[in-house]
This record gives sequence, structure tokens and C-alpha cells, in this order.
Amino acid sequence: MSFHLIDLQTWDRKEFYEHFIEEVACTYSATVNLDITNLKNYRLYPTIIWLLTKAVNQMPEFRTALTNEGVGIYDELHPAYTIFNKENKNFSAIWTEFHSDYRVFLNSYECDTAKYASSVNYAPKPDRPANSFDISMIPWFTFTSFNINVFDSRKYLLPIFTFGKYIDDCGKRLLPLSIQVHHAVCDGYHMGKFIEILQEQITQFSYEG
Repeated sequence: MSFHLIDLQTWDRKEFYEHFIEEVACTYSATVNLDITNLKNYRLYPTIIWLLTKAVNQMPEFRTALTNEGVGIYDELHPAYTIFNKENKNFSAIWTEFHSDYRVFLNSYECDTAKYASSVNYAPKPDRPANSFDISMIPWFTFTSFNINVFDSRKYLLPIFTFGKYIDDCGKRLLPLSIQVHHAVCDGYHMGKFIEILQEQITQFSYEG
């Protein structure tokens, strides 16, 4: 894991960062419908987690964090995601190391989910890396808006993603995705660019298991 500190004095975003983290502390969220028609024949959850992480790792604005060392950018992030315990109707939060090869990632995902599927603990897999971000899925209902409130003294900069229940509409399969970011490091332009990258990767995805 590499974390590159940003020199605030030379950072072209310095004024914006300081405004949105000190003067007007501001996070915001947006909900979009992703066209996942191309994913109909694939296992949705591991596939969308991998595609989402791949897109995150192409956007430095989504890998910017504030640590005890200062504000900086991780080289790479790994997905931390929720899995549902069908017996006790609760969930656990686990993580899987990201790999650019989907086959490698899928194998790790399957091992992790099989190992912790029956867990009754919130975080049963130890040693979650600092360079990880949160993903959850709410497959019981769809939504047009979703917002998470993080009470962390305004310092949590990494994105948070929430998927809902997909719907089929006029031949397309649409998956709602809520994206929550901190305005100190991510503007509407960056949000739009991320959505564009993610949608393109979904449309182009192909895998033969």
C-alpha cells in the first residue's frame, strides 16, 4: 500500500479543499441508474463490486483520504462490502483484495464470502486495510435517492457506495447506485466522470468462467 502525501502549498485544489473541509464542511450524494443489461448473464454482486473498484482506482479524487499523516492519495483501493446472513437476517462487512484480473478477484471473493457467510459478527474478517472503501447493496427495494450521514468531524473523504434492487424497464436492466463523496476532494465534474467510466466498463464487460 502506497500513500502519497499532497503538498497543500502547491496543490491546485488547496483553496477548494480548505473551504469545504473547514468553512463549509460538505458531503453530497447522487443516485443514478446504471444500465446493467450487459450483466444479465453474470453473477451481479461480485461483478459489480469488481467493476466499481476498477473505476474507483482510475479516479484519484476517489482515492484521496485524510490520515494522521495528512491528506494524500492511495495508489489503489480495495472493496469492503456487506454480505447478508439469511438465517439471522443480519449482515457482515468483509473485504476482498482487489486484483485487475477478474478471475483472480472472483476466486478471492468466493473464498471470502464462503468463509464468512454464516458469521453473526459485524466485521468477521480481520485486518481490513486502510486503503479500502465501503460498498453495500440493498436488494429488497429500489430507490431514486439514498443518503448516508457520516458523523466523523468532517474528515472522512473516501466515497461510499450503495446499490439497490434492479428493475427491468423497456428491455433494459437498471441498477440504482447512490454515490456519496466529500466536496473537499470531489466536485460534480469528478462524479460525472466516474459515472461515465463505470458505465462504459459495465457495457464492455465480458467474462468466460
